[in-house]
Parts: sequence; C-alpha cells; structure tokens
Amino acid sequence: MKKFVCSTLDLLRVKHYIKNFLIFIPLMFSGMLFEGDNLFRTFLGFICFSFIASSIYIINDIKDRERDKKHKIKCNRPIASGKISVTSAVILVILLLISAILITILSHIRINSIIFLVLYFIINLGYSFGLKDIPLLDVTIIVLGFLFRVMYGASILNIEVSNWLYLTVLAASFYLALGKRRNEINKNGRGARKVLKYYNSDFLDKNMYMCLSMAIIFYSLWAIDIEIARQSNNLLIWTIPIVILVCMKYSMDIEGNSDGDPVEVILKDKVIIILGLILVFSLFGILYL
Repeated sequence: MKKFVCSTLDLLRVKHYIKNFLIFIPLMFSGMLFEGDNLFRTFLGFICFSFIASSIYIINDIKDRERDKKHKIKCNRPIASGKISVTSAVILVILLLISAILITILSHIRINSIIFLVLYFIINLGYSFGLKDIPLLDVTIIVLGFLFRVMYGASILNIEVSNWLYLTVLAASFYLALGKRRNEINKNGRGARKVLKYYNSDFLDKNMYMCLSMAIIFYSLWAIDIEIARQSNNLLIWTIPIVILVCMKYSMDIEGNSDGDPVEVILKDKVIIILGLILVFSLFGILYL
C-alpha cells in the first residue's frame, strides 16, 4: 500500500506543485492578504490548478510511456515502470478533472479564472501531443504555464497584475525554460528530445542569460515603481540584492551537473531555499508589518 501511495504521488508530480505557489503572488503584492476570504479563495484556486496540472502530467506519461521505458531516468516513472497501469492512470485523470470542476463550482470561482484553467489544460495537452517538438514554441508553452498561474491568481481576486511584475515573470520563465533545454543537451545529448536537434548550447546560453538580466531589471523597476514604492515605504529596493543572489546561485547550479529542471534545482539546493524564504519573509514584512 505504501509503495502504491508513493507511486501515485510521484505520478501526480506533487513536488511540482511548488510552481503553483505563483498563484499567491498577486494576492501577496496586492496588500489584501488578510482581507476577507482572499487567502481561502486563492488556496482553493491553488488546489484546482494543481489537479489540472497533475492531470496533464499523467496524460503526458501515458502518451510517452514507451519512450520513457528506454530513458535511463524516466524509465522509473510509475506508468513506464509498470507500477501503475494505464487504466488506473486514466481513472485518476478523470477523478482529478471532476474534482477541479466541483471545487470551481462550489467556490464560485470567476468565469475569467476558469478561462485560464481551460487555456492551460488545452495548451499543455497540445504540448503533450506534439507541440513540444516545435522549437521555440516548446519553451513558449512552458513560459505560458508560469504566466497563467500568476494571471489565474489575479483573476480569482479580480485584481490587476503590475506590468513590471508581469514582465519579471515572463523573462524569468524564459530563463528557466531555456536553462532546462540547455542542460538537457549538455547532460543527455540532443537525442533526449526531438526538439533538441534544433537547439545548441551557445544559442541557449546567450538567450537564457539575456532573459535573466531582463528579469532582474524588470523586478528592480517594479521595486522602485512610484505606486509600489509608496506602498512599501521605499523598502522594496532592499530586496533586489536578495533576488540577484537567488539568480546567481541558481545559475551556479545550472552551470554544474543539474539536468536543469527548475523544481529539482530548487529542492536540491538548501541555499536557494533559504534565500527564497528570506526573500518571501522580507516581502511579507515590508508589505504587511
């Protein structure tokens, strides 16, 4: 039973739910964290998005099971290894989608929020069924996944996302996506994915660090924005060095032996986790205390 539960959690990619915390960003920066039931509604949105994301991961694993069996690492995935049958996986997908729909209905999530959920599902379904093999479109879809999380979080509360914050997430997401492709080539060769034959390390290096520089600049411009600065008593500027340190440590990992997966990089690096927590608590303290 314990092995089945572990395999199911692995199939759901629960550790990848860390990406879904982007949904809370608009709430935190809006200054309305403790107003009304905003936190509870956002948490329900987090659950819905997590269920939708898990359903996509499972569908992708079902489709790629034969290819995964030949991969030295992916062969250990629950479906490829035979720990969970395709039938059980399909049933789980149906249950996840039904649960997401029920939570959406019962929590009265806004229509425009539902649109982001549907778009995320459709675009990533397309990614699983062939769009991931088209150069640049593959990384763009990954970036859209990050953006949709932020926009979805904002739409739940019917608030606007700052243009600078939107651009920060956009540039940072491209950096993460390009970094993943870069390290897939360096570690596993171009045969690891069909799309990798269109890329090379020099192209990915130049563009990922261009996007990283832009992300830091956009965050800095957000931190000194007149409206934001007034809300934070001009203290947000002191979080910029922390952001730079996080980016530098992440880049250090990417330049090492990592496969480039953002979740794996973050969860395996205690320094990044500590710096990330310092950043979060600093932002919380500046905006709410």
